[in-house]
Amino acid sequence: MPLSKIQDIGNQVVPNLGPNRNLIINGAMQIAQRGTSATGIGVTPAYNTVDRWRFADANNPTGRFTQTQSTDAPDGFAFSHKFEVTTIDDATSDNEMQYTDQFIEAQNLQILDYGTSNARTITLSFYVKSSVASTMGVRFSHEDGGGSYGASYTINSVNTWERKSITVPGNTATAINNDNGRGMSIRFGLNIGATYAGAGSNSTAWGNGKLFGAHTNTFVGTSGATWQITGVQLEVGSSASEFEHEPFESTLSKCQRYLQVFGTDNVQVAGWGMTRAASNNFVSFPLVKALRATPTVSVQGGKVRFTAEGSQLEGSDNTIVINGITPSVYYGNNSSNVVTLQYDGDTGPNTTINSQTIGYMTNSNVEILFSSEL
Repeated sequence: MPLSKIQDIGNQVVPNLGPNRNLIINGAMQIAQRGTSATGIGVTPAYNTVDRWRFADANNPTGRFTQTQSTDAPDGFAFSHKFEVTTIDDATSDNEMQYTDQFIEAQNLQILDYGTSNARTITLSFYVKSSVASTMGVRFSHEDGGGSYGASYTINSVNTWERKSITVPGNTATAINNDNGRGMSIRFGLNIGATYAGAGSNSTAWGNGKLFGAHTNTFVGTSGATWQITGVQLEVGSSASEFEHEPFESTLSKCQRYLQVFGTDNVQVAGWGMTRAASNNFVSFPLVKALRATPTVSVQGGKVRFTAEGSQLEGSDNTIVINGITPSVYYGNNSSNVVTLQYDGDTGPNTTINSQTIGYMTNSNVEILFSSEL
């Protein structure tokens, strides 16, 4: 039997192997804290819509997409992650690629026993739907130096939800670090040049560089073509079990380890703080739960304001830079429940206040994002 087994598994029912067996977070595409749609996607690696799912590229391909959290989904699901081609790439260069992926935290993968003779087989399963028939590549990347494993699947019936399964052997050669960094990534190819397409073949062992499996670029070469996915599950074992549905709040909580948003749904007061002196301003945000690591901070939707007793500090649109000052971000050893922004040396409209409570406010639809993505 070949080491890589790829099959259509239809609607078969398989035994439930217990809770938390799915190593993928938000595989049902339920959570989209950043928003439900993004346009002009193509050459900037970023998390744009559905939580935990990133878009990435290499070497500036010409293909462009609209990316959405779609309500078109197979039975038993409410959402899918959808890409629509808005600018075709009908001549993909060998060294170009575009894909969507998810990184899995290394310490969540210790069950795989990679780097030992007991390294476990894993199986990826998912529902996929596309408007064009094609073969599309998938890349399993061992982020701690174990190379990649390339596989592929086929769109057999256009505009039809199909369930696919790919089984991959354990990596006996290289261990996965036990830390909060990247352990493995699962990458679904959208536009893959020949250099990365595995010369039209799939892997039989770990270690094949950055190769996807066999891939044809029918999708990105067709204007208006659509590709969407949901029900993504990665589990230990040599066969796919039924997708592990979990409560919405459980999935949201898992996503909030990597992203927390303040100001959602027009919540006006989302933080607290003080001024230690006229030129040192602190604003702290109580987190829902501990983040994976010290976050990066960004703003979407407009201007942010810190106010106190009628005085205020105001940034420009979509930035936390105030009066030309970028704040320091303080976060305690991945276990703190507070992120603090410190504006040192400010001499703006806030100079008349001292040791006052600062309320954080937003205009309608303005959000501050704390991201600790892998």
